[in-house]
Amino acid sequence: MGNNPKEDTDFCDIFCFDEEKVKRLIGSVPDMSDLAELFKVLADETRVKIVYILSKEELCVCDIATILSTTVSNISHHLRVLRGARLVKFRREGKQVFYSLDDDHVLNIIKEGFDHAKHIKSEG
Repeated sequence: MGNNPKEDTDFCDIFCFDEEKVKRLIGSVPDMSDLAELFKVLADETRVKIVYILSKEELCVCDIATILSTTVSNISHHLRVLRGARLVKFRREGKQVFYSLDDDHVLNIIKEGFDHAKHIKSEG
């Protein structure tokens, strides 16, 4: 056993399982590949920032680049990834391209994730 108390609680000291629970749940886990891909897309800090600010209002690429103090090229790259994941949508108005969240599901994901992160930080 180590000096770290958490080290001692990461796993059981013996292998045993609750047969009733296992029978009830085995085979019940749906395919999570799409959800895992969604979280991979959102695992980038710049992309999460983009989604967060787009949760406030529609913005053009130049607005986003200025708010995040980066280049239009960098933002365009991240927006392509977000668009590919159907997290954001765009519309062209003349020479400008405006982005917004694709739907309310995206807003809920960001809100819940942000609330959870604040909760963890307040406990720490």
